[in-house]
Amino acid sequence: MKDNNKKRKKPLTMTQATRRMLVGQPVNAAEEEEMLTPIQMVVRNFLHDRVAVAGVVCFLLIFLCCIVLPFFLPMDKYFQDVTQANVAPGFSMLKAPSGLNGNAQSVSVGSTFSVGIDRDGNVYEWGTFPNEKLKNIPAASEMGKVTQVSAGLDHILAVNEEGQLFTWGNDRMGLEAIPIELRTGEDIKQILACYQFSLALTEKGKLYNWGNSYLVNISFPEGVQGNIDKVAANTNLVAALTKDGRVEPLTKKSSAFTKVPEEIQGQVTDIAMTDESLAAVTESGQVYVWGNSGKGTTDIPEEIQGHVKALSAGRYNFVALLDDNRLVSWGDNTFQQANVPDVSEEIVSISSGYYGNYAISESGKVHGWGLKGYLMGTDDLGRDVFRRLLQGGRMTMTVGAIAVIISTTIGILVGGISGYKGGKVDNLLMRFAEIVSSIPFLPFAIILSSILGNRISETQRIVMIMFILGVLSWPGIARLVRGSVLAEREQEFVTAAKALGVKEFGIIFRHILPNIVTVIIVNATLDFATCMLTESSLSFIGFGVTEPNPTWGNMLTGSQNAKVIEDYWWRWVFPAITLGICTISINCVGDGLRDAVDPKSNER
Repeated sequence: MKDNNKKRKKPLTMTQATRRMLVGQPVNAAEEEEMLTPIQMVVRNFLHDRVAVAGVVCFLLIFLCCIVLPFFLPMDKYFQDVTQANVAPGFSMLKAPSGLNGNAQSVSVGSTFSVGIDRDGNVYEWGTFPNEKLKNIPAASEMGKVTQVSAGLDHILAVNEEGQLFTWGNDRMGLEAIPIELRTGEDIKQILACYQFSLALTEKGKLYNWGNSYLVNISFPEGVQGNIDKVAANTNLVAALTKDGRVEPLTKKSSAFTKVPEEIQGQVTDIAMTDESLAAVTESGQVYVWGNSGKGTTDIPEEIQGHVKALSAGRYNFVALLDDNRLVSWGDNTFQQANVPDVSEEIVSISSGYYGNYAISESGKVHGWGLKGYLMGTDDLGRDVFRRLLQGGRMTMTVGAIAVIISTTIGILVGGISGYKGGKVDNLLMRFAEIVSSIPFLPFAIILSSILGNRISETQRIVMIMFILGVLSWPGIARLVRGSVLAEREQEFVTAAKALGVKEFGIIFRHILPNIVTVIIVNATLDFATCMLTESSLSFIGFGVTEPNPTWGNMLTGSQNAKVIEDYWWRWVFPAITLGICTISINCVGDGLRDAVDPKSNER
């Protein structure tokens, strides 16, 4: 016989059952069902749905990237640079070939590529090439030993030890038409491949230019031609350093570049020019900068004064080599152009251009810093696709979230009142919901956007889109809430609330609504994905958020072009994949919540 004095087994408390479940100890089904609250049941059922959990993880990753990363990768929405247009994804811009690294003589920086020569006169190229013709390096048997090389926007200049000039890459706008005077084998002191034009300076101090004559119009002041020691150039201006130490801008047009400080004339030993300003180094190692103050190019570090040996310039930054072998850079640092490396060896030369910089040490090793490339490439205006994808995601998600908040709020109010009151109120509100749902959203939004046009600001346009999306998409959730309230209003707790004198609004929103909140959450989640897709569709066809504000929709606008689809795939593949993954993840989460709230829905 069983011992009746033995203590009976006590039922598990909720905390004990939950603890046993978490540590993997067995709990029978009856105990589990009895001890779990409705919310815990929903969470448990949801976590058992692997697809839904994967959706949550994917969406949270995208959401956090779009919210957090823009603080570390800020974007100037008005930034444009055609020199960086349609650059393919990759980080090879500063990776010098192994055959050159350790035996380098000189390096030149182009728009998205670089070119260098070793001590044996061999030519090397690396980076992302905007023109396939750049890869067609003339044969070594044709060029011989190359002594100088220079990279421009999309073409390259080279000169061999016999003074012969070679050019390859872009052969339009007269870039291939080397002046006859330079084909006779003159002694070339300096070559410069610039933005759509080329320069060559002879040992006799004469400067020759060819290429796009409409972009730059060189004018020589009296006594300058034949007396030039070095030239510097930006996209549309050339300046010369004469043999007697004077700086002479080679133009007749007055500008900030032409205001050369008079006190340095006759003492200058080196010059360099960005797109914003012109700099000169004097015999005493002092640096003077004049021109426009944008991008910080005129903010000369105080500690370098009196110690500068050489100077080079990129598009918006300067690099100085000091007499103690240190490198110092100032100006724009968007692409880490100012983050100079610490080189322990003696530096023999420095070179800068566009957004890249190089220093060559005594052993021939190449040290590069600046723009290494783009994770997801650039668009047709030279804007970083990855940074725009992050900012665009923030905008698309914000528009979708606020539209859902508006539609859910209106739907709960209308559905709750309609379901609880019934009768004429119910009939009137539901007929009104049917009228609203019959309005075609896309045509309405397009017509409204066309009528308003440029009469409203971009911010007002974004607010209008969110408002329209919210106001026209509430009937669905209103019907859902109405049906749930109709079922709940017959429950005993509602009768008890009425008996206690609770007001109708209190019964609807304090007693009935908490019982149907899970249904509302599920519907709002699915609507969120729908609103994101709708906003992207409007922006894609040009009636939503417009440039320069990025969204995933307007980033896909260029994919209507066959050339973009075929040649510049990164411009549409990454936004399309991100938008697709995000909306699919949200839908998976919504489906998972629906199944977790009503486990029997899978059987129907």
